[in-house]
Amino acid sequence: MVRYEIRGAMLSDEDQLLDVAHHLDTVNLPAVRDEIRSILDEAHKSFTGLIKDVKRRSYVFVLFDHHEQRIVGTSMIIAQLGRRDAPYIYVDVIDEERYSHTLDKHFKHTVLKIGYSYNGPTEIGGLILMPEYRRFPERLGQFISYVRFLYIKMHRDHFRDEVLAELLPPLEPDGTSHLWDALGRHFTDLTYAEADLLSKKNKEFIKGLWPEGAMYATLLSKQAQDVIGKVGHQTRGVEKMLRRIGFRYAERVDPFDGGPHFTAPTDEITLVQETHRAQVAKLIPESGAKKRAIFAVEPAGAPHFRSVLGAWEDADGAAHVGEQAAAHLGLAVGDEVWVLPLD
Repeated sequence: MVRYEIRGAMLSDEDQLLDVAHHLDTVNLPAVRDEIRSILDEAHKSFTGLIKDVKRRSYVFVLFDHHEQRIVGTSMIIAQLGRRDAPYIYVDVIDEERYSHTLDKHFKHTVLKIGYSYNGPTEIGGLILMPEYRRFPERLGQFISYVRFLYIKMHRDHFRDEVLAELLPPLEPDGTSHLWDALGRHFTDLTYAEADLLSKKNKEFIKGLWPEGAMYATLLSKQAQDVIGKVGHQTRGVEKMLRRIGFRYAERVDPFDGGPHFTAPTDEITLVQETHRAQVAKLIPESGAKKRAIFAVEPAGAPHFRSVLGAWEDADGAAHVGEQAAAHLGLAVGDEVWVLPLD
């Protein structure tokens, strides 16, 4: 029996998804019931195609433990950041050098400049794995993270040519952002938590109140300067994974907390390149398999997307699939399945 499955989120997942959201409480997955309900409604309409404009779709994946009958992790894809009604807002981090011959003094400054895009990248986010499920031999964090790239390949024409991942910076235990307190709060009179939540639905206040032009980080407190573009301890593992598959720091940060933006050309991401569709040629035992893969299918009805880990062997473009994985997904010899081979 397959214990762990990733599937598309459903409207009935509201209570469990809210419980998971409490472990991170980010702008993409806030621990607020009304927000969770709205996110699930949008995901349902995205998976079912009720949202006709593919750029406005967003997808939520849940990692389900069948033994415990509970959701233990999530991840998301936002098809496109940046539209006329909701621009993608970022802060460019620019190095500027100044020298005085008279004083023989040289200074290197970090300059911050806010920017807006109305035709931005696809974003991956909402990555959460319940603490008690980390460091399992199944590598569940990798599973719930990688499945997004498999889905992007399955529907490549629905997504942009660049993918963005925004990582959390170092925050205080109470969630305080030193950068926001030193900068954004002075221009908006909002706390970091208030601004972060409001920006989910309305970013006009940033464009309306934030000053144009360059701002010198040198004028900020050392605590604020120290978090610009830095990765928090809770997401260092994610940073390593992103770099491994082709992402790089974009010299851009989030205007609220200074969290770094990592980007990659979609078709150059190794996981996108390696995902492919194959015909099931043979069913093989799960035990003793040398190779494993993520398998995925799209059933006609809810949950509209299902994925499991299983044994795998390549057979000249066809696939030898683990018996348990095949049974769980309802696959038989001759069927087609999407495959993302794992190292």
